[in-house]
Amino acid sequence: MKQVELYAKARHAVRIKGLRDEHGFTGGITIVKDYVAGWRERRYAQHAPGSAGPSPEGVEAADVLARVRQARPAVRRIKAAKFPTVKSLDSFDLTALPSLNRALIMDPALSEYVERRENFIAVGNSGTGKRHIAPGLGLAACQKGFSVGFTVAAALVRELLEARDEKRLLRLQRQLANYKLLIIDELGYVPLSQTGAELLFEVFGQRYERGSTIATSNLPFDEWTSVFGSERLTGALLDRLTHHVHILEMNGDSFRLAQSKRHSRRHRQEPPDTAPQA
Repeated sequence: MKQVELYAKARHAVRIKGLRDEHGFTGGITIVKDYVAGWRERRYAQHAPGSAGPSPEGVEAADVLARVRQARPAVRRIKAAKFPTVKSLDSFDLTALPSLNRALIMDPALSEYVERRENFIAVGNSGTGKRHIAPGLGLAACQKGFSVGFTVAAALVRELLEARDEKRLLRLQRQLANYKLLIIDELGYVPLSQTGAELLFEVFGQRYERGSTIATSNLPFDEWTSVFGSERLTGALLDRLTHHVHILEMNGDSFRLAQSKRHSRRHRQEPPDTAPQA
């Protein structure tokens, strides 16, 4: 069976039971392609001329679909995580940030940090790929079988305040504490109220040595007080968050700005369209 037909069957298998959406479907197809490619290599190796067993042509697509079904739990976890985009770590341009610890990011055993309940903090100016790296770490964790949640700090604080007012705060806090990996993005972009800062501190505190947390911020640690409004609270938070931590320093030129400049240069170099003379 041709590879394109295998992909078609794989896509159908991933779509069923409501698994298809903008993010989960994309992540699912990535997983499916890995399964299909690996299956094809093993199939032809095992059924080479002279080997026992059915020929490659006799192996049904059911074998591929069985592997797709094995991928379904990961697709569900990717969908439940609510990533803003589904991007793998191997698609990140590491050459743009030569100071970044490549071995740490590309380690095949990367997801073991979740088992050890260790944290990641990605710190750097805007546009340097923090929102690629953090979901990429989360995607890898989903594929390894861990439950993952993704949220933006300001949105999480609003949700916590609403839950408190609606007397469902404890339920939300239990949900956040039970993730094997919780990603809190854009910490530091918006100053928090005293109540909001205290509620967010409780989230970090309840996860301390119970689960892994990834935080991204555009501020160095010595400026986090401007977000939480209290040196005491900031110190206690950093004490817990940095106890078992991998720090990713991601300062550099903005990817988005560089991309815009390249686009502008290409646009200037393109000759204008000339309409034929009547």
